[in-house]
Amino acid sequence: MIKGLLFDINGTLTDILTDETNNDIYRVVSNFLDYYGVKIPADEFRRLYFELNKQQRKDNREAFPEFDVEEIFKTIIRRYGSDFTAKLSHEQRKTLPAMAANVFRATSRFKLQLYPGVLEILATLRKSYRLAAVSDGQSLWAYPELHSVGLSGIFDPVIVSSELGYRKPDSRMFELALKELKLAPSEVIFIGNDMYRDVYGASLLKIKTVFFRSNQGEQRKSGAEPNYIIYNFSELPEAIRFLCGNRK
Repeated sequence: MIKGLLFDINGTLTDILTDETNNDIYRVVSNFLDYYGVKIPADEFRRLYFELNKQQRKDNREAFPEFDVEEIFKTIIRRYGSDFTAKLSHEQRKTLPAMAANVFRATSRFKLQLYPGVLEILATLRKSYRLAAVSDGQSLWAYPELHSVGLSGIFDPVIVSSELGYRKPDSRMFELALKELKLAPSEVIFIGNDMYRDVYGASLLKIKTVFFRSNQGEQRKSGAEPNYIIYNFSELPEAIRFLCGNRK
């Protein structure tokens, strides 16, 4: 009997578009940091951001490593901070890396909205199932973005890869959600938009999957077949009924 539904977030619930190659991001964040005495030219900031991101993943011994964006900004501030930076209050110095990372995300984000029908369908599903989120991403951004689109408080638990150091398809992300829900793999369905990270990842635990063929994610089959495919989020209730054995 299905008792819980696990959801990926970006590309499944939220239609999001970001572009970290845009040079304006690095100009804006460089200017922002300058107000706190952190002197780093935009081109150097861009180079270092990607270098530190890559180095974090390389140093991480996980099979599917995740990076920590706040740690990247802590390193940048430590390297390029000035005497002015050192004289900031303890609270300012403590919060500056997260603030800079949020400015970075805000500048790189060009779209954030729910797919049609998401809010209404989730409200209905909550009456019959426990809902959880299992998402790759940075918790620093994931929770505020859930709040922004009206999904704050919908999912319990919310599992975000940056808090773990590894990302899907690592089966431990799914196992953690199951543990917190106190449900078995046979009692949940996973809904995601990526054939490899979502469908293949969940299949490692023999979790039933619904693949949402949205405008994002890997759509080529990657080691596992989804149990059901939907092309619009509004088709999800029918997919769940089918996988529960109720085809009426």
